[in-house]
Amino acid sequence: MTDLSRLSPAFSPGTVWLVGAGPGDPGLLTVHALNALAQADVVVHDALIGEGILALAREGAVLEYAGKRGGKPSARQDAICERLIALARAGKRVLRLKGGDPFVFGRGGEEALALAQAGIAFRIVPGVSSGLAALAQHGVPATTRDTNHAVILATGHLATDDESVDWGALARAGVPIVLYMAVANLGPIADALIRGGLSPKTPTLVVHGATTARETLLEAPLADLPALAANGAVASPAIVAIGAIAAFRQAIASHLEGFREAVGS
Repeated sequence: MTDLSRLSPAFSPGTVWLVGAGPGDPGLLTVHALNALAQADVVVHDALIGEGILALAREGAVLEYAGKRGGKPSARQDAICERLIALARAGKRVLRLKGGDPFVFGRGGEEALALAQAGIAFRIVPGVSSGLAALAQHGVPATTRDTNHAVILATGHLATDDESVDWGALARAGVPIVLYMAVANLGPIADALIRGGLSPKTPTLVVHGATTARETLLEAPLADLPALAANGAVASPAIVAIGAIAAFRQAIASHLEGFREAVGS
């Protein structure tokens, strides 16, 4: 068997690695992420990092929870940054483990900037983005030549009246939209997209717990999402695809073999 550690750089004491853990299935970790887990002294991890991935940390590594979940008590971002800096200055190999990719709605940029300003050496390890993996897992391409040559990735975490999110403009863009962290605001977002010009019949696909044993799927027209969300039929965390690509699954679903997390979620 190939020694995978030869494919990854050494994790130096006093440094921080900002690592994407992918959507949840340990099999979707990168080699660099796996070797970071094998070398780290401290793993500072998000709420969505499952036990199956944390179990891959080396024996003796300290696991520190730094989860941020909407509507629940969460670690402050500035406190997380300060903790990473303090651990690195103490000479630890610090692994900051984030779901998906650390630079796609993962606040990895904020943490990288804080480390740079503090003079801390760090490495960025990209991960499989949850938004794309959740779709690909079920045979839904983010783009196809027949449907779209662009796709919008957006977060629904912000309040729907926030001026930085113009849902009408996104609706008028004419390309599929993939939403992260949108469950709490899904009803208002769907209404805003319809007011912006999207057809109420626009297909949508909601993937909860992508690539893990708790994964569920929901397919519905856009107009049905507000009622489904209000009735608790849409669980968090979830990725929501809106547009022509959401209907692609039906063409290949019966021939697609599914995968589930082999190690505990």
